[in-house]
Amino acid sequence: VPKQLRFCRNYIEIMPSVAEGVKLGIQECQHQFRGRRWNCTTIDDSLAIFGPVLDKATRESAFVHAIASAGVAFAVTRSCAEGTSTICGCDSHHKGPPGDGWKWGGCSEDADFGVLVSREFADARENRPDARSAMNRHNNEAGRTTILDHMHLKCKCHGLSGSCEVKTCWWAQPDFRAIGDYLKDKYDSASEMVVEKHRESRGWVETLRAKYALFKPPTERDLVYYENSPNFCEPNPETGSFGTRDRTCNVTSHGIDGCDLLCCGRGHNTRTEKRKEKCHCIFHWCCYVSCQECIRVYDVHTCK
Repeated sequence: VPKQLRFCRNYIEIMPSVAEGVKLGIQECQHQFRGRRWNCTTIDDSLAIFGPVLDKATRESAFVHAIASAGVAFAVTRSCAEGTSTICGCDSHHKGPPGDGWKWGGCSEDADFGVLVSREFADARENRPDARSAMNRHNNEAGRTTILDHMHLKCKCHGLSGSCEVKTCWWAQPDFRAIGDYLKDKYDSASEMVVEKHRESRGWVETLRAKYALFKPPTERDLVYYENSPNFCEPNPETGSFGTRDRTCNVTSHGIDGCDLLCCGRGHNTRTEKRKEKCHCIFHWCCYVSCQECIRVYDVHTCK
């Protein structure tokens, strides 16, 4: 959209980090959903990289928006701390001493700047007065808030002969896997909403309200959606479902990655597969490891 184009032109040196953040979000999505019927498949020859899956206001859409927005904030923050851009750097806004005998040092990662970039870029598309824009804005912000919530102190000891006379501390982001794990939990407990229309001076505006009054209303850290997901069992070009035929399943699991649920009751095929692996490794003094090569046979189970 035009606002994103302007942002790109004005801040061109941080755009590689924005792109890296989106890529990071997609990779984490595919890790988190690797054993589910929808496994975050991307399409190479389409501008809509997930196909029609994100057209619906489902919990899958909620997760993708949250993890992508978090990815942009994360990648931009890390890039700034590494000194790859002249318009940002380390965070110097420390609140008091980090603790007794400690002092600030190193490069604290400026997550506030990363979140600001993500908000300006990702939310630029969500300026319509409809329910879908409201949902996307909420989930984008939930993803970014996760970054801020997971910032933690890292410290290092300094002193003669390994003593810890001085401890230097700085603020750091967690591994992105921790962000993915947290948002996946939020996906599992996402709040279903209903759409309400209001008449305002600018016309009709749609907002979201929690569907079930008995449940605790969603906070800014929760994911929200208002349309049910397809079951993703069979291929369907309209919903973007690829189905689960030929997907590898876990024959011993009773969860969604197990052959019963992942294969939607169609059953599974089993074949044996030979794999070359290193084995009988020996450490030689000094200093190398020698290994033999073994062929091991595995059972591979795939959905019918």
